[in-house]
Amino acid sequence: MLSKPFLTTHEIAELLKVREPTVRTWIHQEELRAVKLGREFRVAVKDLEAFVNAHATRAPSWK
Repeated sequence: MLSKPFLTTHEIAELLKVREPTVRTWIHQEELRAVKLGREFRVAVKDLEAFVNAHATRAPSWK
């Protein structure tokens, strides 16, 4: 069903070199789309990519 996996806040923090509370703040401020499963949040890879692209300082060089 799911073509791409969901990432934990810990995995996102490691990928982006930020702290976990920063990732949770982005989620709570609705800047980063997430799904709450039980007590934890999960973020789809495509949503993380959209978040990063939205916060880029310029357009990608391949366009």
